[in-house]
Amino acid sequence: MSSEDLERYEAENELALYREYRDVVGMFRYVIETERRSYLANKISKLSSADDDFIEYELTDAWVWDVYRQSRFVAKVNITTTKGITIEELPEREL
Repeated sequence: MSSEDLERYEAENELALYREYRDVVGMFRYVIETERRSYLANKISKLSSADDDFIEYELTDAWVWDVYRQSRFVAKVNITTTKGITIEELPEREL
């Protein structure tokens, strides 16, 4: 496989992931961004206290932005970080 073939393959996968995101974003309430990944979720729970050296969150009913995952829809995801995360509440969509 040439480097051009590999670049084309990666570009096609990224485009397919973006299209999937566009199709599913309306199913979720929050967008969560970390230093490594982005998530969509319907529920967020903070599991650690402010005194801890790290912050831990649990996302329920989530979708993971990761081109290499077999299944991006997951029931629960735990995020542990020392840097924090960005949480954005999405506007409600009318059907």
